[in-house]
Amino acid sequence: MDTISPPAHVAFIGLGVMGAAMAANIVKAGFALAVHNRSRGKAEALEASGARWASTPAEAARGAACIGLCLPDTPDVEAVLFGPGGLAEGVEAGSVVIDFSTIAAAPAAGFARRLLEERGAHLLDSPVSGGPGGARDGTLTCMIGGDAIAFEAAHPFLQAVGKTVTHLGPPGAGQVCKSANQLLVAATMQAVSEALALGRKAGLDPVAMRQALLGGSARSFVMENHAKRMIEGTLQPGFRAELMRKDTRLSLAAMRDHGVFAPATAMAAQMMEALVNSGRGGMDSASLGLLVAELSGLEA
Repeated sequence: MDTISPPAHVAFIGLGVMGAAMAANIVKAGFALAVHNRSRGKAEALEASGARWASTPAEAARGAACIGLCLPDTPDVEAVLFGPGGLAEGVEAGSVVIDFSTIAAAPAAGFARRLLEERGAHLLDSPVSGGPGGARDGTLTCMIGGDAIAFEAAHPFLQAVGKTVTHLGPPGAGQVCKSANQLLVAATMQAVSEALALGRKAGLDPVAMRQALLGGSARSFVMENHAKRMIEGTLQPGFRAELMRKDTRLSLAAMRDHGVFAPATAMAAQMMEALVNSGRGGMDSASLGLLVAELSGLEA
């Protein structure tokens, strides 16, 4: 399989906060990009930078050596792949489809089998971590499952969006790793929320407390970024709480499917349910700090 390098014709479908930034980096890398989204307005900036609009996923896939997807959930991925006007109607044999969405591992593996059997195209599951900032800067972590040869062929495309690009195994392996990632983020965010609430109740300055914790073993991405947002109240998404709830549900299901004793996962998933049910689903997931503060008797 030939390496897919610029200026190869490629495509990207799904131009939300993450997808639009990733697509912009693909254009910057020198690929000839076609884009599709449910609403064309989100493609305007990309069209202005040289991307070509495609009216359907099938049209975007025609002639594309590699097609990226970044969609909210499993049903969305299935519809874009196999629904009317879907990618499977236009994708060519030997092409590589890379799904950057976070979905369940079993459907991801099933979609890969179906696309290979029906169209002779490879599907890599490549959920990402790093948030909107990582998408904008092209420094995402890509956790990848699927055919190793297809992974090598698509490496330049992946490097346009990610800094850490790791092949983990067969189809679905990337999604399993992402479930572990989201567990770690959500559970750490719960711990950070509780720590900041403790400091406030004990009369500590949360800014000074965070600075002290960043100097020791408690330092983490969550302490650096989410704790800052909790303290400053800058909770516009970002990564919406309702999406983190979806992801922790996937983490909990993965633990159950593999027979893992997972009390931390269960706790994190329940806290995300509580956060969304408190009316904060459209806020950044760091609004968990508000919920913990509220339950601790602290004022916002």
